[in-house]
Amino acid sequence: MTAVPAHSRPIRIHGLSDADAACAVATDLGAPLLLVSAPGAAASAGAGWFREVVASATARHPSVAMTAVLDCADRPGDALGALSAGIGAILFTGRADVAGRLADIAVQRGSRLLTALPLALDLRGVRDPRRACRDWLSGQVDGHVTE
Repeated sequence: MTAVPAHSRPIRIHGLSDADAACAVATDLGAPLLLVSAPGAAASAGAGWFREVVASATARHPSVAMTAVLDCADRPGDALGALSAGIGAILFTGRADVAGRLADIAVQRGSRLLTALPLALDLRGVRDPRRACRDWLSGQVDGHVTE
């Protein structure tokens, strides 16, 4: 299992507009970015959706040093599906023994498996996502935060 990336002020996204807002602010600040899907998004939106959102955000903001993590909750099938779909980093919060096996598979595929994240800024329902991202990435906590 892999440790949380050094730039660990994660931002939870719920679509391309959230990813764009976070990337635009990271570009302005010259800050690295840790994007995380909505909780359990591997089951609800799917790995393909997440891959395309990240690809679009990366294409629009190529200078951002971004790590993108798909939240697979405690569902090993979704985690395997995400790894098979080429997702580079996944979050799995299930049993430790299962996480260990998934981590081995992730390494074989050139991916990373995380089992926890620090507090994250969740952009769901935020009226001004750019301002919330700027405050969050600048070290100010303004907006709603989730664990």
